[in-house]
Amino acid sequence: QVQLVESGGGLVQAGGSLRLSCAASGRTFSRYAMGWFRQAPGKEREFVGAISWSGASTYYADSVKGRFTISRDNAKNTVSLQMNSLKPEDTAVYYCAARGDYSGRYYTSWYEYDVWGQGTQVTVSS
Repeated sequence: QVQLVESGGGLVQAGGSLRLSCAASGRTFSRYAMGWFRQAPGKEREFVGAISWSGASTYYADSVKGRFTISRDNAKNTVSLQMNSLKPEDTAVYYCAARGDYSGRYYTSWYEYDVWGQGTQVTVSS
């Protein structure tokens, strides 16, 4: 089973960009579908985007579509979330998550994931 560590969060002005990274330990990272979720204070955990184990398929929440991009490098055991045109409503703790998968699917519900990182704070000021 992999372990996940997020990095790259911080404070940015509205309209700015951040790139989050999720580093995974373990030799079988390439057989995990990955997802990004976020949780703002007082709100439920929200799906942001997902990517299949090969990187061939991605899917995004409507709220971030066109602004955020997920990518992965299986040789480096990393998955990234490039966030552009950030808005104050993007402020949240961002989590990466992993689910063992051989089908090539992506997953959009938090309960479909087995492993979670500790989260990284993203704050967007207006």
